[in-house]
Amino acid sequence: MHSHNYRVPEPFRDQSVVVVGLGASGIDIAREISNVAKDVHIAARYSEDRLGKIELYQNVWMHGEIDSIQDDGRVRFAEGSAVAADTILYCTGYRYHFPFLDLDGLTVDDNRVGPLYGHVFPPKYAPNVSFVGVPSKTLIFQALELESKWVAAALSGRATLPGEERMMAAVREGYRRMEAAGRPKRHTHALWPEWVEYMNWLADQVGEPHLEARRHELYERALRCIWSLDDRYRDRWEEEEEEHGCGDCGTVEVNMPKHHRIVVIPPLDDE
Repeated sequence: MHSHNYRVPEPFRDQSVVVVGLGASGIDIAREISNVAKDVHIAARYSEDRLGKIELYQNVWMHGEIDSIQDDGRVRFAEGSAVAADTILYCTGYRYHFPFLDLDGLTVDDNRVGPLYGHVFPPKYAPNVSFVGVPSKTLIFQALELESKWVAAALSGRATLPGEERMMAAVREGYRRMEAAGRPKRHTHALWPEWVEYMNWLADQVGEPHLEARRHELYERALRCIWSLDDRYRDRWEEEEEEHGCGDCGTVEVNMPKHHRIVVIPPLDDE
């Protein structure tokens, strides 16, 4: 079953469930179904330093990637553990797909939309064609705002884009950095943990101030809560706060994934 088809946790009552993926869907679904499932096992990349039972739950465990699935439903993980799963829930994300576009040279290859200068402009067609909202793992709504302002400024003449060749050179350099760092192509648009650099770079393009430190700190704290399946960072109604406490995850110790190094930061125009 894919997370696209998930609606409510009740069908998983008293089941052993394997959740594949530790993105937004995987985290939310694992947390929800833990209230009804017998046990929940999360299979995720970059989890080597977080294996075992998750601190805040009695029935949720973190594992490495799936190594094999037997015909009887038994799932074996990369670190050697195994569980007999009633359901495997794939929370493996979505693919970029633009069937309405037929532009020479613009492709989606292993979930890399490209070439895109700054994750927004295809150099060959800029500024007349642009993509807003391609990056992930960042302050998405503020990124959308800054990208939209950049597009508007480029179209109105208030911002000048580099020439096609210079934009292509920046894109190629970004790809080279990714390859040198061992980053898979499919992570081209995943910005964490260097999302701040991208946000500040966007701000420079439109003359906006850089990201405030408090937003950076709040986002990083929220990520720590999210990766520990601690939902106390969420806004609550007053009666819920009285019952559960309010949004401070400061006591939860979570090792942030170490392998999510993002290197696709567009070089400055004079680099």
